Amino acid sequence: MDFEARLAAAPGVATLYGFRAGALQAALEQGDWPRCAGVISFGVAGGLEPGLAPGAVVLADGVHDGTSLHPADADWLGALRRALPQARVGSLAGADAAVTDLAGKRALHQRTGALGVDMESHLAARFAQARGLRFAACRVVIDPADRAVPPAALAGMAADGSTDVPAVLRSLLRAPGQIGGLLRLARDASAARATLKSVRGRVGAGFALPAG
Repeated sequence: MDFEARLAAAPGVATLYGFRAGALQAALEQGDWPRCAGVISFGVAGGLEPGLAPGAVVLADGVHDGTSLHPADADWLGALRRALPQARVGSLAGADAAVTDLAGKRALHQRTGALGVDMESHLAARFAQARGLRFAACRVVIDPADRAVPPAALAGMAADGSTDVPAVLRSLLRAPGQIGGLLRLARDASAARATLKSVRGRVGAGFALPAG
């Protein structure tokens, strides 16, 4: 999303956002990365492990893509752990479509054991692995495992990563019962954003990427 990219941006850091599934893969493939030293997936995630509250920080030791587990770079993970000692370390699951209902979250957690899920980390991991680049993933939980995401929230995700307010309103008009869940999600999102901003400051401009 656009706020994730704004937080990630720094001199020497190239950001990609607002792409989904095949579009993100194409953007990675078509980009010009001659001096790229590493790839980090940074932003929010859906919670899969029960008990992970909104704002919980997850550092991935690997990313499940549905068929394989792509490991994170051990040295980079170690540097991130030192910068973020409160973070949980475990795997993330990558999904090409949003996992928003309780049954879907539960099934994915049972299948992979992942702490959280997002729609970008598996693509970033594959890209880094294919090019021999260091890879890391740092994600902050936004919606916990025991809370479904209202359809209005998905409707409000514009293609460019911004929020499509008219789409949210149209969804609410069709199903006004979503309002309670949407308000809870807004509170969760506020907690996640505050944590993500703190995390960005603590890892430094280069995301703690080791030299060499």
